[in-house]
Amino acid sequence: MQSSETSAGKEGFNQVTVDWFDPDFRVRLGQVADYDPRPEDIAAFQRDGVVCLRNTFSDWVEPLKAGLERNLADPLSYAFPVESTRKGAPGRFFDSYCNWQRIPEYAEYVERSSAAAMAGQFMGSDTAQYFHEHVFLKEPGTQTATPWHQDLPYYCVDGRKSVSIYVALDPIAEAWAVRYVKGSHLWPRLSYPRVFLDGADFNTDAADMQSMPDIEADPATYPTVGWDLEPGDAILFNFRTAHGSTATEVGTRRRAFVTRWMGDDMTYRERPGEISPPYENHDMTDGDHMREDWFPVLWRKG
Repeated sequence: MQSSETSAGKEGFNQVTVDWFDPDFRVRLGQVADYDPRPEDIAAFQRDGVVCLRNTFSDWVEPLKAGLERNLADPLSYAFPVESTRKGAPGRFFDSYCNWQRIPEYAEYVERSSAAAMAGQFMGSDTAQYFHEHVFLKEPGTQTATPWHQDLPYYCVDGRKSVSIYVALDPIAEAWAVRYVKGSHLWPRLSYPRVFLDGADFNTDAADMQSMPDIEADPATYPTVGWDLEPGDAILFNFRTAHGSTATEVGTRRRAFVTRWMGDDMTYRERPGEISPPYENHDMTDGDHMREDWFPVLWRKG
């Protein structure tokens, strides 16, 4: 995601540190754990674009924390570290992505947890194709809001069948948790991607997009939902679902691990300006199936 000024003094986003892709990395297929969803949870996800599943990944909390600590201890040794707190501002808002080939705990979760099976079924897809992981940290005292945005406009993909699986690694109070606009995955137009520090639109040459409406000014039109979370709870949301958080001071450490999954209708989409993650030299054109050597299919129906 994008920030215009960070505590490290960097302009823009997608700070290039190391190559995210390891040509020697080999995905271990066929190890994904099964998942038996409740029909009412799938119905809620399809209707609202978001659903909360309790105590789903409790066994993975400690391994994912350990992996995230590797990321935090030496951010510049991993791909795309982003600091989104202004100089002198309290706390810390950090994220990083595309490190699953470098951090073994991340790879283990992607390949062996039930996330892929969960993703495929909630998307209503015959397959679940892995896009990337994304980790987040807000330290106590942070007062940096996450502006309302949709994830899809940042990405080089398009389609309707998508899901991000957000796993809480700490207890998170609803007061400073991410909130989601119910039904926004069905909006007819996407919103421009936004700078995280000041909420400014960018890539505004996209003719099929518009500015994000003022969500908080009209709660009747834009109903939102959020939850108190315990470690291992998961929130599933569509790439098109609008979400954000307020500047309420974070009272306790807030860590989360997110995997992003594509369904069988997702294809490559060229977008104006910079995208995130900034995949390059991929030899794909508009409408192409996402190449499986970069984005493996980890679950198939049946």
